[in-house]
Amino acid sequence: MNQNIDSAAAVGERHRLRMERKKAIIDAKIASAQKEIGIIVVNTGNGKGKSSSGFGMAIRALGHGMKVGVVQFIKGAMSTGEETFLRRFPDEVSFHVMGEGYTWETQNRERDAEKAQLAWQQALVFLRDPNVGLVLLDELNIALKYGYLDVHTVIADLLERPEMQHVVITGRAAPAELVAIADTVTEMNVVKHAFKAGIAAQAGTEW
Repeated sequence: MNQNIDSAAAVGERHRLRMERKKAIIDAKIASAQKEIGIIVVNTGNGKGKSSSGFGMAIRALGHGMKVGVVQFIKGAMSTGEETFLRRFPDEVSFHVMGEGYTWETQNRERDAEKAQLAWQQALVFLRDPNVGLVLLDELNIALKYGYLDVHTVIADLLERPEMQHVVITGRAAPAELVAIADTVTEMNVVKHAFKAGIAAQAGTEW
């Protein structure tokens, strides 16, 4: 019994020492990261959660009293839970669904490109407004992938935004040029997905 107690105490002490060393390293990194500036966040990859993460950041920004601008590229054929929820806060969130549906549904490149151009014009309204603290450009990566928008023009506009404004960009296949200028990039990968098991997309989990 005493041996077990001694063993547990030793494990606990080793853990404490490891966490003490880890805390010192993390505290030093935090102390050296004092710059505050608006950042560009890119969520990409084939896994689930890119838009969900983006909307989570939008809600976080709202919690800190920021105004939020949302532009959805490509999407638009159906209302989502995020849209329904965020439209409850019209004074804090400006929400624009500018697409007409996924590309395999619309099947009209010219029309999709036209809608993407209009969506970018709305995005520019936000990107030129210092009162908007966070801009979410949902599925912009897809519009760039298919060439509906010029990536170099988009990047130039992003870099000219107000200094403290954050931008979150979602969608598969983020172009290398965008990844290069982004501050934080996350690639989400698939491990399992319910759809492959024949489970339909459902309210609250997919839309």
